[in-house]
Amino acid sequence: MAAAWLKVLKSVPWGEVIQAAPQVANSARRLWDTVGRKGAPMPNTDLDEAVAHMPLDDGLAMLAAQVEQQEVALAQLHGQVREASKVITELADQNAQLIAKLQAARERLTVIGVVAAFSGVVALISLALVLART
Repeated sequence: MAAAWLKVLKSVPWGEVIQAAPQVANSARRLWDTVGRKGAPMPNTDLDEAVAHMPLDDGLAMLAAQVEQQEVALAQLHGQVREASKVITELADQNAQLIAKLQAARERLTVIGVVAAFSGVVALISLALVLART
């Protein structure tokens, strides 16, 4: 199971992911700003007043009720879009933070590898010198 995860992680182009992370975060912020600025659509009160002053006709009353239902549904959908864009923004920020931490860990691992390789070379040279003296 771990081998499959390692294979998947090795196939990810991490350099491209790291380079794209700021763009993804900025795009998500722009999406949130765009959606957040737009308020939820308000129901059309002019239509309600116009319907109230007209003679009661079952067809017109039914049409007005359907329009009102559609406006409520539209307002709910707009709220859902705002919530979704907020979640996308949060996920993009978390992704950017994760990428930054992965990059830092990768750099630390590189330093550790270089130090380990240097230590191994020094150990081999020391061993060779000890064996040469005996």
